[in-house]
Amino acid sequence: MSEWFISRNPTFSTAFPSSCITVVNPNFILLSSEFDSYTPQCLFNSLTTTMRLSKRQLSLPLSLCFSTFSPRSRFHHFPGKYPAPRREFLHTTGTSQLCFKSSMEDQKPSALSENVLQFHTVGSRDGCDVPHEWSSPEGGKKIDISNQIFCNRSLNMKNIIAVGFDMDYTLAQYKSETFESLAYDGTVRKLVYDLGYPNELLEWTFDWNYMVRGLVLDKKRGNILKMDRHKYVKVAYHGFRELSKEDKVEIYGSSLVRDSFDEPDYALIDTLFSLAEAYLFAQLVDFKDNNPEKVPKDVDYARMYKDVRAAVDLCHRDGTLKQMVAKEPNRYINEDTTIVPLIKMIRDSGRSTFLVTNSLWDYTNIVMNFLCGGRTVHGPHTCNFDWLQYFDVVITGSAKPGFFHEDSRANLFEVEPQSGMLINTDNGTPMAQVGDPSPKILLKSKDKGCRVFQGGNVGHLHSLLSIESSSQVLYVGDHIYGDILRSKKILGWRTMLVVPELEKEVELLWELRNMRKDLILMRNERDSVEDKIHHLNWSLKFEDINENNKHEMLSALKDLESKRDKVRQSHQQAQRECHQKFHKVWGQLMKTGYQSSRFAHQVERFACLYTSQVSNLRLYSPDKYYRPSEDFMSHEFHLLPL
Repeated sequence: MSEWFISRNPTFSTAFPSSCITVVNPNFILLSSEFDSYTPQCLFNSLTTTMRLSKRQLSLPLSLCFSTFSPRSRFHHFPGKYPAPRREFLHTTGTSQLCFKSSMEDQKPSALSENVLQFHTVGSRDGCDVPHEWSSPEGGKKIDISNQIFCNRSLNMKNIIAVGFDMDYTLAQYKSETFESLAYDGTVRKLVYDLGYPNELLEWTFDWNYMVRGLVLDKKRGNILKMDRHKYVKVAYHGFRELSKEDKVEIYGSSLVRDSFDEPDYALIDTLFSLAEAYLFAQLVDFKDNNPEKVPKDVDYARMYKDVRAAVDLCHRDGTLKQMVAKEPNRYINEDTTIVPLIKMIRDSGRSTFLVTNSLWDYTNIVMNFLCGGRTVHGPHTCNFDWLQYFDVVITGSAKPGFFHEDSRANLFEVEPQSGMLINTDNGTPMAQVGDPSPKILLKSKDKGCRVFQGGNVGHLHSLLSIESSSQVLYVGDHIYGDILRSKKILGWRTMLVVPELEKEVELLWELRNMRKDLILMRNERDSVEDKIHHLNWSLKFEDINENNKHEMLSALKDLESKRDKVRQSHQQAQRECHQKFHKVWGQLMKTGYQSSRFAHQVERFACLYTSQVSNLRLYSPDKYYRPSEDFMSHEFHLLPL
């Protein structure tokens, strides 16, 4: 069990001073050495916290946890020096019966509450003994490049009154080697046992490193594509067979009307959840090509992809994946002891916090207990609702991205945490039941502590948090379409995208900075040699040249053409080596050749901020003014001193 750059338009925050940045050319900047109705049963005896809604005026300064000038500041390093801001927290008592002790083979689609969840400890998780990184004496110092927050669009945090989070792959970072393998195995079993695929699929294995985000699946042709920001296909595979340049041009570059590469003929791999299904699709393409007799003639590539999607949906509907995660969350989810301090820092700065997730309450409670709950080395974890103290509103089963449409007619139900029972509300206001004019459960918890809901739409959320302008909300998520694009494009929320792959990518960019500089010099040399060849060809064709000079020019032309071929081969080989340093097949996540990848283009368009982990927010002031670097066009680079 496992325990737990550089682009033409660089989007660094002000963490990089201008003195550390050297512009090499328009494409390179060098830094100097600086589910689904199952319900968990928990004993829940009291709700004592008053729900805190931020109604502060934007013009007023915030009382920040890092400020040494405010007597209301809260320093964990100096207990007792200043009184902590008065706030009652949610407390629960009793025990919980939340989890699984049986093996997967023994499991049936029964409620999560029928088993006991075993959490084993790794230390205190309530955040009380962990200082806020920004507010600690060591706070505010240089931040490692892999933990920095990068800025595409100016964002003044003083204007933000509510910060929201997605759960899966945002607060909860799943382990690819175990979770994606679990998803893959479950999907294969559904294909075989429910959809009639050959039993030999059960012998297949999954390479969780092979696929990356930002790819596009061509359902009809069985191809997997990586394209640049202009939607030109730069890397293409049919199954696991690489397509030649000629094949790519013939298929995707020879039509009079350019393809949009969107649904229904294409599928976008824009979330980490989709990596396993993309890999399985490539395996099925190869299987069909190599074993046509084993696949019915009416089953084409598009039908196979449809079956894969159906199998994935079956896994989610019957709870196969979530049952296993609930059984051993530390096997599938990375532990992050900084989540609680981060959320506390945001709340201590005067802002509301909320959680909006597509997962239902039972699974949400298990995952959030694992991330935020206390555990000891001496025994099982008891499930409770203590983690709710860190949020003002929790919305489960939100059905994003539909949730972001304010005209969505989805009903908003309040979740009774003890039983998971759904209770009708009128836009969040308790509704009396027929025959009982006093809804006791809702009245008891109304305006007391965090309220938990299911469904609804963004209008309900704005009302619950007293949000007057959508630009007052910062939402943090991992899904470029489900979390970021819709919330930004439709609502105008400020957005932050979590890109875990970025941590390795920026580190490699720094390590390979000299290699990338050499690539640019080689590219410039290619241009120079080709210009000379073009000039000689022009002269030989149109100028009146005597035989001796003509002979010399032809000889020089031959030498230049030989040099061009050598330089081109060297350049292409160096490009390939650099490409494979990032990923052996798909190369750099944010680049395709010298252009930004399609994924990078979407990040730039729709994410105000982006970073490798949500917890990186704790390294910055809650009132930070994030500023992007200056945009440059190609003609401007030649006017800047190196």
